[in-house]
Amino acid sequence: MKEQIRQRALELGFDDCRFTRADVPAAAEEFRRWIAEKKYGEMAWIEKNADKRADPQKVLQQARSTICVAASYFHETAGQNKKSGIVARYARFDDYHDVLRERLKSLARFVGETGGPDTRSLWYVDTGPVLERDFAQRAGIGFIGKHTNLISRKYGNWIFLAEILTTLELEPDAPEVNHCGKCARCIAACPTAAITAPFQLDARRCISYLTIELKGPIPEEFRRAIGNRIYGCDDCLAVCPWNKFAREGHLMKSHERADLAQPDLIELLSLDEQGFKARFARSPILRTKRRGLLRNVCVALGNVGDISALPALGKASHDSEPLISEHAHWAIGRINERLQAQGSDANLSSTPLNSGGQKTTI
Repeated sequence: MKEQIRQRALELGFDDCRFTRADVPAAAEEFRRWIAEKKYGEMAWIEKNADKRADPQKVLQQARSTICVAASYFHETAGQNKKSGIVARYARFDDYHDVLRERLKSLARFVGETGGPDTRSLWYVDTGPVLERDFAQRAGIGFIGKHTNLISRKYGNWIFLAEILTTLELEPDAPEVNHCGKCARCIAACPTAAITAPFQLDARRCISYLTIELKGPIPEEFRRAIGNRIYGCDDCLAVCPWNKFAREGHLMKSHERADLAQPDLIELLSLDEQGFKARFARSPILRTKRRGLLRNVCVALGNVGDISALPALGKASHDSEPLISEHAHWAIGRINERLQAQGSDANLSSTPLNSGGQKTTI
């Protein structure tokens, strides 16, 4: 039965499928400490269902096994234009929730048909109260690295995870052990020092949190470190030496979005609500809403933009959305600071704009 399920998962396009028990995860106590220290920031939903995350029996009574699947989203990337926005690799595809969901539903149906009428199962694609990285490590898909993400020895860092909790009793696979050794590249690479110690993440400092999950203003202490990242951050993942084994997966390849590889920042800043929804249809970027993405774009332009960005920022500083307006004002100030710092080296005939869209003198 186990091998039938694994084979069906591979037929559906998943790159790996392994099995573990559905008992209390080893990481449950560490997770509770993390919650108690409020390191989740504004993601209150994590605390709300913390008890379920720490005990799968509160998610599905009489759960016996967890079926863990993985899909690689690795793809070759060209050199990044420093004047373009950076989108995290996982978001340069159609929304993985949608892509994986139908396949996982099919796999869950197969599990039910194989196990018989008394079999009960619940499936999740990064949406349920499950400590999925811990289960994936116990199932042998990969190991949790010092950056707190899962690392596969087959696919590096670039993997999506999903799981099925089931009442079926399935023999567990051997767990993976940690292979980080003395390497600490991920810790050194974090622009905001969000990885406070090996295997310890303060989400409140993480650029992925700041540009996606945080709904309000980005704290000014982190804005310069964000650089030109407008949705997520891959820095800690990209430096992992296990990525030398990364290979393209089967499932995500046809869902790649070339338009998100190097998006033009000034063009993005011109999007109205309708334009935003059309541009990012089927993309996970829709989660940020227009106000969140354009907030991020303003910060990016403040960090890498030049005089050519000032007209668009001047218009954005009068946006009806206060979140966009405030960050546009900040960006204008940053660009003008750079122009002024150039002093005699600057082309003094160039006249930057102030936040009202008017020309000003350096």
